[in-house]
Amino acid sequence: MTELPVVVIGAGPIGLAAAAQLRERGLTPLVLERGAVAGTAIAEWNHVRLFSRWSELVDPAAQCLLEQNGWSAPDVDAYPTGQQWRQLYLEPLAAALGDAVQFDTEVIGVARRGRDLVVDAGRDTEPLSIHLRRADGSEDRVFAQAVVDASGTWGTPNPLGGEGLPALGERAAAAAITYRVPDLDDEAIRAQFAGKHTVIAGSGHSALTAIVALAGLEKQAPGTRITWAVRRGAIGSAFGGGESDELPARGALGLRAKKAVDDGLLTVVTGFRTAAVESADNGQLALVSDAGTRIENVDNVVTLTGFRPDLSWLSEIRLGLDPVLQAPTQLAPLIDPNVHSCGTVYPHGAKELRHPEPGMYLAGMKSYGRAPTFLAMTGYEQVRSIAAELAGDHEAAARVELILPETGVCGGAGVFDEPDTAESEGGCCAAPAPELISLSSPSGSSNSCG
Repeated sequence: MTELPVVVIGAGPIGLAAAAQLRERGLTPLVLERGAVAGTAIAEWNHVRLFSRWSELVDPAAQCLLEQNGWSAPDVDAYPTGQQWRQLYLEPLAAALGDAVQFDTEVIGVARRGRDLVVDAGRDTEPLSIHLRRADGSEDRVFAQAVVDASGTWGTPNPLGGEGLPALGERAAAAAITYRVPDLDDEAIRAQFAGKHTVIAGSGHSALTAIVALAGLEKQAPGTRITWAVRRGAIGSAFGGGESDELPARGALGLRAKKAVDDGLLTVVTGFRTAAVESADNGQLALVSDAGTRIENVDNVVTLTGFRPDLSWLSEIRLGLDPVLQAPTQLAPLIDPNVHSCGTVYPHGAKELRHPEPGMYLAGMKSYGRAPTFLAMTGYEQVRSIAAELAGDHEAAARVELILPETGVCGGAGVFDEPDTAESEGGCCAAPAPELISLSSPSGSSNSCG
């Protein structure tokens, strides 16, 4: 099977980085992307500025490939928008990979050639079979020695409902509910929120971004109101670590959101787990919690409650997934927000990402399942390790080459859902002992290309 390509699903930042890492290792990547361009999902949040610098958003192997094609790196200390990340990095990277990237190609299933999920024989000798749907509707399949699923989770946001299922009436009220940070620079979208009552549901970084954006609109458009509905019992550490955050822009985002709350620009409702969405005759909504609390006269709901992986087209693959997080079983304990939410993720690579199915890996956001706080740097390290493993360099695959910046705070979902839990139980998880902090190419130097 070594003559077959390694199929990478998704032409986002992690998928394209995987292709660059594989090529640098002498393997043949084949990237299959459902959308028409690189970073199709990012195109839906073009307006959002990242809290990572360019230096943290470019994969080393990808940079080597780009520079061989005459690419000039942006200012390493600048913070790009989604649009800039896509246009200045992902699109040139896809172009540099050439025919290795196929657009308008949707993966509709992955299996082992000639075998369904039940059959044991041949799972380590037969190639993986990837079933495709092309733009014209025709179906095809390709064979691969390995598959790296970097398709992300953008297409499967979590619902507004507090039980993980859509709240009663949530589907019927879909016209007034968005699961993305609204682009208020778009005049039509701005008009939808100006002078209206909006509920923001969620307590992660996307929710903080929406708070900052809508608080700015409230200052400009009379009658604009914001309610922040939080499932946890108190806001607590939702604003992050502030100046203690090792990603300064991430800390600054939390401080700006906190100032909006302190300035009285929004009403905070804690302990609110949405059970029902009621529609009134005038077109407005009412949100009702499990406890019977009501938020009335709502015009818009911005639901930012995280994402989950789409595993439906992997049903014939033997996956080893944690039953809670839907992340690889060896990775899940390291990222479980019930017990570990300090922002310092333990080092991990191919070993923690492998599944019972030989040659099958989930990488990028999809590898985190339902866990939050994923950074591009994490994904780049994952695919570096996976590429090394597939190339037979097990030492490099096992070597840790990245430790993520700490958020400066403990506390998040799960056991931190109630007030003061983190403090009463002494916080969470000590940080791992540092090993090696670098983003480097397989040659071992962050300034050279293999």
